[in-house]
Amino acid sequence: MRRMRVVAIIQARMGSTRLPGKVLMDIGGQTMLARVVWRARKAKLLDEVVVATTNKSPDAAIVSECTKLGVPFFRGDEKDVLDRYYQAALAYKAEGVVRITSDCPLIDPEIIDDVVRTFLKAKPDYVSNTLYPRGLDIEVMTMASLERAWRESSKSFHRVHVTPYIYQDPDLFRVLSIKADEDYTGYRWTVDTMEDLTLVRTIYQRLHNQDTFGWHDVLKVLTQEPKLMDLNRHVCQKALEEG
Repeated sequence: MRRMRVVAIIQARMGSTRLPGKVLMDIGGQTMLARVVWRARKAKLLDEVVVATTNKSPDAAIVSECTKLGVPFFRGDEKDVLDRYYQAALAYKAEGVVRITSDCPLIDPEIIDDVVRTFLKAKPDYVSNTLYPRGLDIEVMTMASLERAWRESSKSFHRVHVTPYIYQDPDLFRVLSIKADEDYTGYRWTVDTMEDLTLVRTIYQRLHNQDTFGWHDVLKVLTQEPKLMDLNRHVCQKALEEG
């Protein structure tokens, strides 16, 4: 029996409101986008990894980086990220779509595989992981669910964040979540600010600027040096409605 074709789509643009150009900023000798791409490519259950950027001229720099990395890319609408995801998924013939953001350079391929494995086995419309550190977020959905969200959702934050239309309505979609063994949500490993970037750069430095470590190795670093978490402890995540 043929397995569903699973495509990871990494959204990336230069126009971040809090840290413009962050996706191409350096982390231990490589861009943040390169770190995310290489770590995603280590997942065994992905058939393809694609970068979805925008048609805006500043994002030609992201296209250049994709070419350098040898990763396929798609260019679409800047504001309507849901449309960009849907069009990219169509272009690369996805049947299962994995959503990854380019500001998560500590993303763990084993977690990607865990979430995709659950998706393939349980066959829900949507599955995500919860209670993990922010920055290890993985969402997987069927192409049919993505298409329905693309067709029916009208709220602006639905279009910006891609998946709320799906996971906020369990009456329309079958939604599953994979929980970590304990609550790690006090850890912030995503990059929205320079303080976040400083923490991630420090973690990479402690782990020899390689992409071979897993999230438990990061936990070990922060357990040994808990003061590192003070670097971005004050940073607040924007609400969904803020875009």
